[in-house]
Amino acid sequence: MNGSYYKTPVFINDFERDTNTPETFSIGEYNKQYPMEQSYIENILRNNIGKKVRVHASFSDSNEWRDRIFVGIIEHAGRDNLIINDIDNGKYYLILMIYVDFVEFDEEITYAK
Repeated sequence: MNGSYYKTPVFINDFERDTNTPETFSIGEYNKQYPMEQSYIENILRNNIGKKVRVHASFSDSNEWRDRIFVGIIEHAGRDNLIINDIDNGKYYLILMIYVDFVEFDEEITYAK
């Protein structure tokens, strides 16, 4: 092995990097072009905190809980989880988003605020 298998990385020096920067624009211009919150599922669920939902979830590795429906009020929506409060039995459920198939709402969905 003569060391020629891996090539030496090439780095752009600071002068070249400064001259090749893309044009920037202010936050105000950004808001005109793009919505501040994109339509990720957690943002849509966050906009609907306090609403009653049915969360359909699938747990493929479980024989006991293969497909499950959780009914309750949205308490919190994170990037990878959802907390709902089942008002009928007083239980809180922390559901990981990887198991959520879809969410049903009994009222109109607030898509963006």
